[in-house]
Amino acid sequence: MALELKGVSRAVEGRVHIHPTDLTLLGGTMNVLLGPTLSGKTSLMRLMAGLDAPTTGQILWNGSDVTGQRVQDRKVAMVYQQFINYPAMSVYDNIASPLRLMGKSKAEIDREVRATAEMMKLTPMLTRKPLELSGGQQQRCALARALVKGAGLVLLDEPLANLDYKLREELRAEIPRIFEASGAIFVYATTEPEEALLLGGNTATLWEGRVTQFGPTPAVYRQPNDATTARVFSDPPMNFAPVVKQGSRLTIGNADAPAEGPLAALADGSYLAGFRANHLDLHRQSGASIAFACTLAVTEITGSETFLHLHHGPDRWVGLVHGVHDLEPGASITVWLDPAHVYLFSTAGAMVAPAPYALAA
Repeated sequence: MALELKGVSRAVEGRVHIHPTDLTLLGGTMNVLLGPTLSGKTSLMRLMAGLDAPTTGQILWNGSDVTGQRVQDRKVAMVYQQFINYPAMSVYDNIASPLRLMGKSKAEIDREVRATAEMMKLTPMLTRKPLELSGGQQQRCALARALVKGAGLVLLDEPLANLDYKLREELRAEIPRIFEASGAIFVYATTEPEEALLLGGNTATLWEGRVTQFGPTPAVYRQPNDATTARVFSDPPMNFAPVVKQGSRLTIGNADAPAEGPLAALADGSYLAGFRANHLDLHRQSGASIAFACTLAVTEITGSETFLHLHHGPDRWVGLVHGVHDLEPGASITVWLDPAHVYLFSTAGAMVAPAPYALAA
């Protein structure tokens, strides 16, 4: 089982929604589409489903060209951010509705509804109406109705975005289990890097209608192939600073550091350093740590952690540090960064040297 996109693009009235894209999704895989709002996640899903026709390219399902095939004729299921259940029908009848449309026998319907309900932990709720359920149970009902069709391709468009934190955490843990039990190709759209990491599988990062990288989720996170991918796969977005290498020294922003390890072999010139918010610290963590003089713009305290919004010359950084820190906006502070956590990109944004910690992971 495989879904292949070959040179697929989508333009509407001259505006490009999806740039030419090549992508292969294999049977039994979880595939996350990660990107900010309007990056093209839903547009790409609609092309996969057959809801929209591509402007260029081909869509192949198990080697057969389905580019012009109607969505009704494909074995595709889609679950949206909003719960879509029939409020006047019981949970049982909601799940059974696509099977009835397929003309299955009463015995087949009963067997498949009960098996899917058991997988989704909905068996005790089969006689209830959707509005009698919690938000998480309603979304599980919508998922069950999608899965019971036996679709080879299941598309989940930010399905947990409208749930509260506790329910999101519950379903995030359950979805990989559901995916493993179904054996379908799952495609899951999200704006949250943490969600992509929790779901695992493969991740495609999207930016302005382009797939910037696709591969196993941990590899894309640890070794982004360019600065755009690194920015997308970081929350808050990755911090950047200009770098000049000259001989055995690096000048990063307003600080100097030795060019050691793989950085020693780099040609002299200008680069771009990238590092994630959680790798900045208010205290020196190693002898190699680099000190940066910054001005604090504002702090955000989350309870157990504090976000530091910093001005470093013309650059704007965000640090994420453990603990509650009551710091005065406008204060001059020093933050520390271990060079092991620094990625180097060319000035055009291409990866030059991954962070040493990522190579060791």
